[in-house]
Amino acid sequence: ATDVDQTDFVAVAAPRGQFDHQLLVLEQVSNSRACWDESGAAPTIVDPLLVNFDFTGICGRSTDSNGYSIRVDGQDLALRYSLRVVERDNDLVLIGDPDAADAEELEIGRANGVTDGFAKLDLDPGWKFTKRTYNDQVLGHVYLTYDSDVPIDIDLGNDGTQVAYSFPDIDGDTYAKEIQDAVELGFIAGFFEDNTFRPQESLTREQIVSMVLEALDKMDDVNLAVPTEAGANPYPDVVASRWSAAKIQFAKDNNIISGYQDGSFRPGQAVTRAELMAILRRAAEYGKSIQSLDQTLAPKQAVFNFADTSAHWASPVIDQMSSYCGVASPLNETGSNFYPDSTAKRNYAAAATLRMLNCIEDEAAE
Repeated sequence: ATDVDQTDFVAVAAPRGQFDHQLLVLEQVSNSRACWDESGAAPTIVDPLLVNFDFTGICGRSTDSNGYSIRVDGQDLALRYSLRVVERDNDLVLIGDPDAADAEELEIGRANGVTDGFAKLDLDPGWKFTKRTYNDQVLGHVYLTYDSDVPIDIDLGNDGTQVAYSFPDIDGDTYAKEIQDAVELGFIAGFFEDNTFRPQESLTREQIVSMVLEALDKMDDVNLAVPTEAGANPYPDVVASRWSAAKIQFAKDNNIISGYQDGSFRPGQAVTRAELMAILRRAAEYGKSIQSLDQTLAPKQAVFNFADTSAHWASPVIDQMSSYCGVASPLNETGSNFYPDSTAKRNYAAAATLRMLNCIEDEAAE
């Protein structure tokens, strides 16, 4: 983690539904325009100005566990504590809610009052904002970090050792290291309720879209500024109110995805390995374009000679992505079959997306 200017960040209790609030973290990335305004006291009301303009490169916005987590004693506690805003004693309180039933919750900040709108959460003494680093690169992920000589009681796992992103169900998985790297980057997460990753679960088409956009958003100096709401139905079977609609609309508008011949998108349908490659190819092209790079995916290695793809509609895409940093590879990295019509599992989807992302980043650094 790296230290940051605390005045560039604000923790906000943002209204959710009719009565609840959730944590929103805003960052002033550049001084081109103010990302928020503050007024009043007890509580301080926040006006999120960034919703009124294209804030790409100007503001950062973290709305869930993909964008923020708790860090204590050098350890990311994302899999042991979730950040929640609760109303207590006429106050909005930011807490770290422990997964373990016998662990103490952490108080992190308070609004010093209640409101139906957006309220600033003042961090308690000892807490500060920091940002995640990976291979000496500062990422978009924000930590609420405890940095004080005064000890606090935290749950570090059964033996008290570092356990961040150590999922018991990826032990022995071919993609374990890439899964951990993907989680550290923040474009895919494990499951808080049982501390698992579920590597063999399939991903739906809308989940893939969400994951790929989260990955692209992790690139240096990139803020995709995906709208929070869709203005209309992006596809006949994707209504504007669906959780993924805004992301699907963004991906459609930027040629990262396309629907079926009947005009549908089928958001809840499991994505196939072939479809995953088609999405990742377009995502790579888009990712290169926003980095001001030539969109051509030049080969980085020899094309893999798959035994089962020559007659498949996605054969050219699969071949191309096999030469692009090995994004396309045999099932479980063994044999010579790609199994294009098999559903894409979480383990391979995370690994393939990470390879695509690293390939773009390597080209940008050249």
